[in-house]
Amino acid sequence: MIGLAVVCRRVVHIYRAEGGDVVALSGVDLDIAPGGMVALVGPSGSGKSTLIALLAGLMRPSAGRVQVGLADIGQLSEKELARLRGTDLGVVLQGAKRNLLPYATLMSNLWLAQRRAAQVRPRDLEPPDQILALVGLPGHGHRRVRDLEPAEAQRAALAVGIASSPGLLLVDEPTSQLDRAGRDEVLDALEAINRERGTTIVAVTHDPAVGERLGRAVTIRDGRVGSEGRNGREFAVIAGDGTIQLPPEVLDAYPPGTLLAVKHDGGEVTLVAE
Repeated sequence: MIGLAVVCRRVVHIYRAEGGDVVALSGVDLDIAPGGMVALVGPSGSGKSTLIALLAGLMRPSAGRVQVGLADIGQLSEKELARLRGTDLGVVLQGAKRNLLPYATLMSNLWLAQRRAAQVRPRDLEPPDQILALVGLPGHGHRRVRDLEPAEAQRAALAVGIASSPGLLLVDEPTSQLDRAGRDEVLDALEAINRERGTTIVAVTHDPAVGERLGRAVTIRDGRVGSEGRNGREFAVIAGDGTIQLPPEVLDAYPPGTLLAVKHDGGEVTLVAE
């Protein structure tokens, strides 16, 4: 398996409303290499869930380009988007059981998730029991969703998300309702999917520990990429238009309108308040 690359360029998304338009994303630039793992981190309303919905083809960008693999999401027809979601994209919604039929067995849920992909490329599909083993649920195919513990249900939702052997797996808040042990089980499953299949994984989360485990955490703040954490180090990110968001603690100390002198000396850039 080969993961799909993700490219976002100057992505803007506006929600139209009678009381006034709401700008959810205002110029997002993001690159994710095939097989990468990224956590989108940020407070509620920052735009991270909007971004993952655009990657899933559930919405189209108001401006800019969203590309998954070779597919330009904004240029695809509804039929093409539906086919993409049934084959190359795996989407796991927030709340594990929203992704599952509660009265059915895990095996039945996986067969149903594979139905569309089986019409396109049946030879690429793994048997359901192998998928369940990958997420830490070997031999559980006979169990019904309604009988699962929360962490088991979340791992079952991941199994459904990868049932069609997608190149990109999008997961919304996979650990939000779990205790620490359950969270670690779900993160173990995500790492196994990435390691064994090479699947590109993008997860929306409020939990910094998820970003640490995935290795790369992109902070979305006020509809833009605010900073990026890689292997325990935090970096500011220069956007495509040359702007940069300063960390919140800096903004608290220096109010809007503060003049900052920019000094560039070799590989070091220094901001000095005037």
